[in-house]
Amino acid sequence: MILPTNRPGSRREQETAATGEGTTDTGFSDLQVSLTGAGASFPAPLYQRWFSDINQEYPGVEISYQSVGSGAGVEQYLNRTVDFGATDAPLTDEEKQAFRDRYGAEPIQVPTVGGAVVFAYNLPEVEQELRLSREAYCGIVSGEITQWDAPEIQEANPDVQLPSQPITFVHRSDGSGTTFLFTSHIAEACPNWQAGAAKTVDWPTGVGARGNEGIAAQVQQTQGAIGFVEYAYANENNISAATLENQAGNYIEPSPEAASRLFEGQDIPEDFALTVPDPSGEEAYPIAGLTFLLLYPEYDDPNKARALQALVNYGLDQGTEAAQELGYVPLPSDLAQRVAETVQQELVAANQ
Repeated sequence: MILPTNRPGSRREQETAATGEGTTDTGFSDLQVSLTGAGASFPAPLYQRWFSDINQEYPGVEISYQSVGSGAGVEQYLNRTVDFGATDAPLTDEEKQAFRDRYGAEPIQVPTVGGAVVFAYNLPEVEQELRLSREAYCGIVSGEITQWDAPEIQEANPDVQLPSQPITFVHRSDGSGTTFLFTSHIAEACPNWQAGAAKTVDWPTGVGARGNEGIAAQVQQTQGAIGFVEYAYANENNISAATLENQAGNYIEPSPEAASRLFEGQDIPEDFALTVPDPSGEEAYPIAGLTFLLLYPEYDDPNKARALQALVNYGLDQGTEAAQELGYVPLPSDLAQRVAETVQQELVAANQ
């Protein structure tokens, strides 16, 4: 099941109750402000949807977002060339220290949604479900398995006529939080993986493409291709995605429900930097993670601080419907409450 997102006592419900009206004052209504952000392509379809919906309802609020990858997003955030950054890889100790050295304060890092990273593939002749064992997908990403009809793939798909065709593995060519999520899992699940887990790695095989958008396009254009993308990109573009063997030995079809099991039994760190490289749940999809907004404790323009506070509240409340529609995983209610309180305390207090 998707974890609950209706939170009694949320800001939306409190304001509606206070006004006695059926509509909500989100905090945007009296603002005339423009915000710029950049970073992860993982949440880009959702952020673009949120920002468009906000602008339609509140024309005085314009939010632009560049899907440039988590690596470039963190860099622009540290250089303060944007009002907010976005990353799927939590800030490293070195990045946090760089922020402290420049701004004399702690960075604000808060999650917005979760999601699955899938193996999207292009095999027109395969109409059935394609299953990949851990041995099979580990072999594909390491370059040890190079043909679609390899025994390691055929074993999990006895009733599927696999083509005798070379495998083209498509990976990211840019600094990427999706790469961090993906390689964090591969490093845990694949004994022979030597490239580590990071936003950029030295890939042992395959061809590169920029952004989730680039990988999705490359897979669509190349028969025999397989690459890793956030679930929404495969879902929205009708690209087939493999069913994967999880740590418990079960084959799990990618879905928001299966990805939401990422949170089961997890204690969320104080800085929200939760990573679960290989979930142990029986029904857990094996590759999933959070995406984060990066905010500054202080803004010269108080309207920007107010707008960002309102944006976080919007994403945790009204924005969950679009998140579910696009295939993302809204935050569990207790985590969403912590995020809202953190932003209110650390951002707004600094700008009063």
